[in-house]
Amino acid sequence: MATKPNRESFDPQKFLAKVGTGKTISTFRTDQIIFAQGEVANKIFYIQKGRVKVVVVSEQGKEAVVGILEAGQFFGEGCLNGHALRIATTTTLEECLITAITKPAMIAVLHDEPKFSELFVAYLLTRNSRVEEDLIDQLFNSSEKRLARLLLLLANFGKEGNPTPINPHITQETLAEMIGTTRSRVSFFMNKFRKLGLISYNGKIEVHLSLLNAVLYEKPGLERD
Repeated sequence: MATKPNRESFDPQKFLAKVGTGKTISTFRTDQIIFAQGEVANKIFYIQKGRVKVVVVSEQGKEAVVGILEAGQFFGEGCLNGHALRIATTTTLEECLITAITKPAMIAVLHDEPKFSELFVAYLLTRNSRVEEDLIDQLFNSSEKRLARLLLLLANFGKEGNPTPINPHITQETLAEMIGTTRSRVSFFMNKFRKLGLISYNGKIEVHLSLLNAVLYEKPGLERD
């Protein structure tokens, strides 16, 4: 009589960190495309290390950065929802270690392993909340406040451990695209934040707690557009 597998021993993080059936792990250099808009969508990706930029190009050729993903996040999961082709291009912002899982392998582990399903559903719920917050941000907040919020998110404020410096590969052009304004406006706001002591430059952008206070309490007078 066959014994049932011990579900209690399944560790989602160990599963994602090891090569297996339908699963590969690759290292990507900085500025390397992982997949391009319009390519066949047949894999889901998980970031073990590094950050990834998500870009969409319109039919008119206009480009927009729609997300910056970091370690612990999935991407490319649209293929599970019937997307035959990629709707965005993903590019590394730094050296990355990424797990790729084929669609059949992903469906199988979601079906067979409750712990993995919990991890994946938690990611989807968190991402959905972030999309809703971004929409509210675009509708009701000034570009200056949107930039402040984006810097706090990129520096991982609110997560365990100390805030992290922002990688220099995240340029002012990228920041402008993400908050829906011009590079010159971003440059103006960044200089203002630096003069006020809200951020500092040391090769990378370091975000200070005072920026969080400025967003929460609207000090020192973040503008409205």
